[in-house]
Amino acid sequence: MKKNNNRNGFTLLELLVVLAILGLLAAIVGPQVIRYLGSSKTQTAQVQVKNIAASLQLFRLDAGRYPTTAEGLNALVKAPASVPLWNGPYLPDSSAITDPWGKPYLLRVPGQHGEIDVYSFGSDGVAGGSGEAQDVGNWKS
Repeated sequence: MKKNNNRNGFTLLELLVVLAILGLLAAIVGPQVIRYLGSSKTQTAQVQVKNIAASLQLFRLDAGRYPTTAEGLNALVKAPASVPLWNGPYLPDSSAITDPWGKPYLLRVPGQHGEIDVYSFGSDGVAGGSGEAQDVGNWKS
């Protein structure tokens, strides 16, 4: 009887080399991916702020005024009792007035940077910051 010495499979050494290479790739690529995901949320917030500001302009055309700070951005989704000429909804649902970090966008009427300010404080929810924690508003481009 002849023994068949052809082995199918990998040796332990080969598996360890592959795992070491994968570990190095993860260490190099991981931080880049995380940084990209953080900046994409900020960019998403910038686009959403512009959409909300455009919806506020439509609200103003119909109602003759912007929503008050008390009415807030919900006035773009559901008609406030004090606006008889409401022709909305101006945004599809309340998720459109929530920033990528799960917090509601803020509205200031009159604004400090223009007629209205629509803004988010970023990932940390506190004024100021940089990177993903930076403030995003309709006055910033």
